[in-house]
Amino acid sequence: MSQRNAFSEMPLPLFESDEAPAVPVADGGALPSYIKDHRKRLRARFLEGGAQAMPDYELLELVLFRAIPRRDVKPLARALLDQFGDFNGVLSAPPERLSQVPGVAEAVICELKVIEAAAHRLSRARVMQRQVISSWDALLDYCHTTMAHRETEQFRVFYLDRKNVLIADEEQAKGTVDHVPVYPREVVKRALHLNASALILVHNHPSGDPTPSEADIAMTAQVATAAEALGLALHDHIIIGKSCELSFRAEGYI
Repeated sequence: MSQRNAFSEMPLPLFESDEAPAVPVADGGALPSYIKDHRKRLRARFLEGGAQAMPDYELLELVLFRAIPRRDVKPLARALLDQFGDFNGVLSAPPERLSQVPGVAEAVICELKVIEAAAHRLSRARVMQRQVISSWDALLDYCHTTMAHRETEQFRVFYLDRKNVLIADEEQAKGTVDHVPVYPREVVKRALHLNASALILVHNHPSGDPTPSEADIAMTAQVATAAEALGLALHDHIIIGKSCELSFRAEGYI
């Protein structure tokens, strides 16, 4: 039996009872009691202590339980972490790369992408229609959640009203591993369309190093000039790295 086929993927009920009798699996076997006990212990620890009480591989196991209800998923959880680094890296990995890991098929990919989408929506909800000054940490968390583990560059613009309330979060462009095309005229044109008064630029560096390039600095200056000509304020340009970020304003570039 191949390693890929070792992970059986079957339709999953809403809840899987740990106390239910062993259920036959595709190869005619039954769910071993040690797997049922392990899953029960992990769920109990999660409910009692939350995610903080669990290392990445155990949290990932909890996610995989639903996609692969009748197999030991610990080997797959460790294989995914070996390949993508950490929990966030696994969730953010492109489906085509996930599918290259033995044992990962459509059900696993779907489960991971649902969790990723839920995380994005939750972090976005914490910043939309809120004053940026009072929710700056939440804004940075949102940027890291959505952009830190991308394998290509993405350029986003946050548009703010006169009270610095975030009224729009829009992706302006996608690029390669080290470049993303940005058109300052389109950025400020969109601001006028939204009746925005200020904007914050954000993009990621897939290398993990948030140090700005000469092109980043030049593009920011062009946007600042275009914005100023139309009475718009450029509050900041944030570059998101793997584990940290760089603020153009804090570093004196703006």
